[in-house]
Amino acid sequence: MRYAICFTPAANDPLSHAAANWLGRNVFSGEMVEPTAIRGLSIHEVAFHTAVPRRYGFHGALKAPFRLAADMSEPQLLRELMRFCGTLAPFSIPRLEVARTGSIFSLVPSLPCDNVQYLASSIVQQFDQFRAPLSDADIERSDPDGLSAAQFANLHRWGCPYVMDEFRFHMPLTGPVSLIDMSRIERSLRSVFEPVLVDPVKISNVALMVEEGNGGPFRVHSLHPMGKVSARRERVPVPA
Repeated sequence: MRYAICFTPAANDPLSHAAANWLGRNVFSGEMVEPTAIRGLSIHEVAFHTAVPRRYGFHGALKAPFRLAADMSEPQLLRELMRFCGTLAPFSIPRLEVARTGSIFSLVPSLPCDNVQYLASSIVQQFDQFRAPLSDADIERSDPDGLSAAQFANLHRWGCPYVMDEFRFHMPLTGPVSLIDMSRIERSLRSVFEPVLVDPVKISNVALMVEEGNGGPFRVHSLHPMGKVSARRERVPVPA
């Protein structure tokens, strides 16, 4: 079993609904979702292109999947995540947009967002104590020969090449897409997601995600609100 620390909108957020319909799975319940008709793409094409991100669910990784260290437990991880999130101030990403990252499509900030970079770096450092060391097989799967020097150093120090200065926040929407299909997939993605990307995306929760079994799909285990409890409570009017 592996855990990951991520951002995903609340279950009732319109962006969560759009993503669940596109990916064909609800990341909160783990249930499969009947795909909606998308102009220009068949249901089979959508299922094919979303196979990889469907397993992981709609999310933006802040700390990549990891196995718990031998001396750590899930209750310890939950307590520390709850405590840590209480020290964080909520913020917003002004705008997310559909963009190509390598050969896949993701939702990414339209402009650099220092707050999300800082959040991810802080989480990687704070929760490294919970991570079991990588096995030789884990390292090999990361394709170390294809990494830059900085990415290679990150892999051995933090268990993931794409952290700190190498981190780029993204919420994957497809697996690898061939060049011949890219323009068609991009048009369809924009038609699905642009209507729910008009407003800034508020980052007010951090999600702990858990892998079901060994190699199974990921789902949201729990959402942890950012900020002190007293600051999150709505003020109740005092009767005159």
